[in-house]
Amino acid sequence: MAKILIVDDEKSIRETLKEILEYEKYQVSEAQDGEAAWEELSKNSYDVVLCDIKMPKMDGIELLDKAVNEGIDTPFIMISAHGTIETAVDATKKGAYDFIQKPPDLNRLLLTVRNALDKSNLQVETKTLKKKINKAFDIVGNSKPIQEIKDTIEKVAPTDARVLITGENGTGKELVAHWLHAKSSRSALPLIEVNCAAIPSELIESELFGHEKGSFTSAHKQRIGKFELANNGTIFLDEIGDMSLSAQAKVLRALQEHNITRVGGEKSIKVDVRVLAATNKDLKKEIKEGNFREDLYHRLSVMIIQVPPLRERKDDIPLLIEHFMGLISSEYGSAPKKIAKDAIDELTNYAWSGNIRELRNIVERLIIMSDSEISVKDVKRYVEI
Repeated sequence: MAKILIVDDEKSIRETLKEILEYEKYQVSEAQDGEAAWEELSKNSYDVVLCDIKMPKMDGIELLDKAVNEGIDTPFIMISAHGTIETAVDATKKGAYDFIQKPPDLNRLLLTVRNALDKSNLQVETKTLKKKINKAFDIVGNSKPIQEIKDTIEKVAPTDARVLITGENGTGKELVAHWLHAKSSRSALPLIEVNCAAIPSELIESELFGHEKGSFTSAHKQRIGKFELANNGTIFLDEIGDMSLSAQAKVLRALQEHNITRVGGEKSIKVDVRVLAATNKDLKKEIKEGNFREDLYHRLSVMIIQVPPLRERKDDIPLLIEHFMGLISSEYGSAPKKIAKDAIDELTNYAWSGNIRELRNIVERLIIMSDSEISVKDVKRYVEI
């Protein structure tokens, strides 16, 4: 049941609104002024606040300001008998969801409350989803190599410096990219990911820079490329060592001139994009063999973050097991299983050629196939140790 707080210094108005809203099956609380309302908001959570503007002690605008400054994102519907267009604009600029004049039209009031509740529910869902996403992209571990990576991210993320992330397959290079973006000034804008190894060489330029209608046989309509989609945000070029030389040349130009041109187009399009790149290849070796441009390497590698293989951070394996046990159980909607200490020891001594990706898959397999507690016998049975 949705909870609504009515804030008004006129008792008759509070009682009228309460009667209407309770008839609609809402749970309603009252406050006679801004100070009493602030006490309520400090102690309890509400889905919507109906708030008068003109009140003694603390008026509605002051209450709204305080709520916004304290990070309370409950939708405020402001109500006033002294409303003007300027008052309504001022209230919405300060963060109010809507403004209604007294006496309120019943249908308009109920519709506005329902819409505000939809917004409130969406905010809760978004927060929950963000928590799940952040948990999925956690960099788990306390080992020295991982602590050094975390420290580097803290220093580098707030800048616009380009970063080259290196390491074996499955080590978590994409996690580093996500945290570099999340801790940057561009975090409110998109992180656009491109897996350069998964896109055929003849399509990579169209994928990155877009194309104009008719520029090649299957180009039936104009397409916006990843660089344009990432404008003012971040682009993550994963497995950049697999990019064709012609695409490398265009990426280099984009980095040098901050401009791109769609395939088949003539117009130069300005883009402001932070570039993060990752590879499991030795790019210096690829340069010697003529597979990678040296000038692009130097453009990309303002900062280099080397992600270690799991065999070099074995102290983190118990933490990673615990992390994946909780994450996977949550995804399955089941209670986390227990795992015996000797089972953890057995897993810690495994070679992990597939690194963290392999560890996650093994933990998922053990959760599915084991009983309430994962034993060392389960590990020996279901893992090729």
